[in-house]
Amino acid sequence: MSDFAEIILEGKSYKLPVVVGSENEKAIDIANLRSESGYITLDSGYKNTGATQSAITFLDGELGILRYRGYPIEQLAEKSNFLEVAYLLIYDSLPTIQELEDFSNKIKMHTLVNEDMRKILDGFPSAAHPMGILSALISSLTAFYPESLNPNQPKEEVDLSIIRLIAKISTIAAWSYKNSIGHPVNYPKNKLDYCSNFLHMMFAYPTEEYEINPVVVSALNKLLILHADHEQNCSTSTVRLVGSANASLYSSVSAGINALWGPLHGGANQAVIEMLEAIKADGGDSKKYIAKAKDKDDPFRLMGFGHRVYKNFDPRATIIKKAADDVLTALGVNDPILNIAKELEEAALNDPYFVDRKLYPNVDFYSGIIYRAIGIPTDMFTVMFALGRLPGWIAQWKEMREQKEPIGRPRQVYTGATERDYIDIANR
Repeated sequence: MSDFAEIILEGKSYKLPVVVGSENEKAIDIANLRSESGYITLDSGYKNTGATQSAITFLDGELGILRYRGYPIEQLAEKSNFLEVAYLLIYDSLPTIQELEDFSNKIKMHTLVNEDMRKILDGFPSAAHPMGILSALISSLTAFYPESLNPNQPKEEVDLSIIRLIAKISTIAAWSYKNSIGHPVNYPKNKLDYCSNFLHMMFAYPTEEYEINPVVVSALNKLLILHADHEQNCSTSTVRLVGSANASLYSSVSAGINALWGPLHGGANQAVIEMLEAIKADGGDSKKYIAKAKDKDDPFRLMGFGHRVYKNFDPRATIIKKAADDVLTALGVNDPILNIAKELEEAALNDPYFVDRKLYPNVDFYSGIIYRAIGIPTDMFTVMFALGRLPGWIAQWKEMREQKEPIGRPRQVYTGATERDYIDIANR
């Protein structure tokens, strides 16, 4: 294969280097196209534009492949835990027993947040959306740790910022939920593992002991692992773009949280539950809505089926389906909403209409079911997404810094008015 592509503009030929990735992905390097020819490329939404070369996550939507640092997501979800996967994403290797123990212990040491942060939290009305609270409090970490404002710190200082962020986001996320229901916050318990500690801070009451259900802990670990990174999506690209301006890790991640908050990005599992609630309110007839989904003239669409990236199946859904079944069985949940979900799932897995179109239940479908079953309200679903995606954001920010990528500055094709003279206000 040629190591360059040729483009002819106004009769002149330009040779553009071809870049081939480790999984044989091919790209045309257009970095010098404008300086050499005066032309730019136009790609609305960056659907066909590679903004970086990254060694973190490989995703093949056509084949249903997702790997973190080369490790298949299936193996990681089965054999690993969330903090081990976080270490892998951030530091590019699976930790040894000692490395994982040190990493976990450092995180436990930093789960407490400054008491002044309670004052910020108290300033939010109880109706405030947890994502707004999460974004604001993560950004406020720059005030509590002003040295983090300089991203060009020594490695040990950057590592400390990373540890603090992973440790404190679970506390802040749980506190944002407690704030929304008017309950006193729970402080972290360092004797618990990461996921157990989060569940304790979410659901424990000061008046009684909270029992940790190992089935729920296992499912939560898997969900966080499955969401830990997903290549250059909207929020990840935001983290890298903001970070390219030399913004701190906390500021960059706060920006990523705001991008994830957009319902087109992070709201898919919430949309699943809202759809199920609408079906229940309309009598709970799942067959009626299956028929509506198959009617090309009906605007109704099944939420949580198919995926814009995975064209055959979502590999994450296969993993989390069993966890969803395990949670429902272990908790003995009898919820009409979840019964409707099971009916839709059965139809989608067996009805030729859905099978032929590869409209299988995706990870958002099953994650919504699990979160509802364990008592997490729908407006916290996106917070849970952020909790899982954090290691990927950190890894992407860190990689962008280490590769010394220039500040991001997309171009545009201007379509406004051409030059015109100013008219005095009295004559308009």
